Amino acid sequence: MRETVPERPGSRQPPGTGPPDRGRPSLADPFRIADVEIPNRVLLAPLAGIGNWFVRLQAKRFGAGMAVSEMVSSFGLHYGNERTTTELMRIHPDEHPVAIQLFGQDPDVMRSAAEVAARSGPDLIDLNMGCPVPKVRKTGAGAELLSDPELALDLARAAAEGSGLPVTVKIRSGLMPGDRSGFDLAVRLVEEAGVAAIGFHPRVAKQGHKGFPDYAMARELNEVIDVPMIISGGLSTAEASRRAYEESGADAVMIARGSLGYPWVFAELTGQQAEPPDRREIMDELLWVMDRAEEHIGPDRAGRYLRKFYPWYLDRIDVPKLVRNELCQTAGIDRAREIVAGIRDGEPVLA
Repeated sequence: MRETVPERPGSRQPPGTGPPDRGRPSLADPFRIADVEIPNRVLLAPLAGIGNWFVRLQAKRFGAGMAVSEMVSSFGLHYGNERTTTELMRIHPDEHPVAIQLFGQDPDVMRSAAEVAARSGPDLIDLNMGCPVPKVRKTGAGAELLSDPELALDLARAAAEGSGLPVTVKIRSGLMPGDRSGFDLAVRLVEEAGVAAIGFHPRVAKQGHKGFPDYAMARELNEVIDVPMIISGGLSTAEASRRAYEESGADAVMIARGSLGYPWVFAELTGQQAEPPDRREIMDELLWVMDRAEEHIGPDRAGRYLRKFYPWYLDRIDVPKLVRNELCQTAGIDRAREIVAGIRDGEPVLA
């Protein structure tokens, strides 16, 4: 399930050891995006289909300085889609600071959507200009905007006008190998559209999540823009995140897959926890997630929805295959709780 990042060819330095910038802030130090104070430099990235309010709240509980929502359709907000305007716009009071990420390709719709999103109380609006998924790109949104920079600039301006909030952009370095269109667009977004920060994934859209991120390009970008540059891509562990922070010269790190089933990564990076969690801690946290999912969407939907969560936690501990299979296949949340509690307590759990 987890993204594997190959070591850079020829490198023998342990991850996160160099080359450090002497005097750089610690990941535990605060920073600002426009007028928003972020208590540390470790953020939760947008997670499509996952990053709802309780996943973001979990990241905050474990020390994340800020969390960004899963990407939300600007058209869904503009046209008042019920699920989009209720479930995806829900923000817990303890989440702040938090950003809502929007995607789309129509400036007028984006302006309207940003206005709707702002009513739910986020601190920032983030725009997705990096999603490599074909069904998003074929609409002209996501990474496809790198091929139409004027439209991308109009979207950023529209989001700011509609929301009245600082706007950030998450962007890829380009579309195809050798392409730097995302780098160039990032500079223009800051200089011409007043974007308040750039979340930079230094891999081209064609790569998806494969290959080594180009942290040297990220460092170059950070040297030419005068707003925070937040590095993403390849941050599968705390060690990989520290390495990316140092090698890219970034102002912060943005963790996605590395947090799935392991929110302790935020505590590790901010110095709040050094030892890995044990079986009981991991299963107790999964039970917390299950309770919040039921609160969010009710027991029937939660039972089905949670089946994609279970492997992320089970991968952290030794669980018999039969037990694992029963948990991952059950659609009943009450039965799932029994199984998880049994795994935690080392008791028989099979029906």
